[in-house]
Amino acid sequence: MPFVRQPDLFDATGAPEASPAPRREQPPPLAPNDMGDAALIAAIPRASRADCHALAAEVGQRRLAAAIPALEALCRRFRGFGLHHPVPEQLAALTALVAVGGRDAAFAAARIIVDGVVQGPGLASAVGAAAALRVVLPVDTMLVLLRHAEPAIRADACRCAQPQPRVIALLVDLLDDLNGAVASAAVCALGQMGRAEARPQLLRLLRENPTEALIAASVGIADPDGIVQLGRIARTRPDLTEHAIAALKDIDDPRTTAVIAAIPRFRPQSH
Repeated sequence: MPFVRQPDLFDATGAPEASPAPRREQPPPLAPNDMGDAALIAAIPRASRADCHALAAEVGQRRLAAAIPALEALCRRFRGFGLHHPVPEQLAALTALVAVGGRDAAFAAARIIVDGVVQGPGLASAVGAAAALRVVLPVDTMLVLLRHAEPAIRADACRCAQPQPRVIALLVDLLDDLNGAVASAAVCALGQMGRAEARPQLLRLLRENPTEALIAASVGIADPDGIVQLGRIARTRPDLTEHAIAALKDIDDPRTTAVIAAIPRFRPQSH
């Protein structure tokens, strides 16, 4: 049997060297501010990572409602991605939806969340956008978000809450959440619904760390102590005076008249 030499797998002698793949030229970045509305909208669904933020910012600046379907399409293009890291294109689209605002943007954000288009760390941005747009989400979706392990998602879900029995029950549980921002958001949500369960904690927060949201939430459940506390905020917190006075005027209680009159700017001048 003739000798057959075993080929050397590591010997490249006689084999032509593979030519390097031609380097693909990167297209120049788009100039969204020079694009017309139609061209801008057409570019969004297939936007590159390099261009997505500039396109989204321009849409937001123009408040271009006609771009909402394209922004949703950009989000959906990356459905199933982002389990470990947020997808920049999705974050850009969500930011633009908030900037555009309005009912159609809210509906788009709701669909993005309900359909699970944004996942992983990016979900916090999606729920934050929903809260900013005052999105109404289905009860089952709300229950999942209110129980989420991420505090920021629980807090923003509170801001989307509607007065449904199962949602209210979970909001009451969240009054004792170990995360202060979540507990405060639950207080505000229940207060806006006129739920007395939030009153003790709302009064405490108004004393310790009043905010615009807490003041607005107090209108529907204010008792005499709450009215006095709003008057104190109006007198001692110049940054919140207008909000506290507006809340006092909205409370249907004759005692607010005397409290408002005790605020220096409303005190009758002696002659």
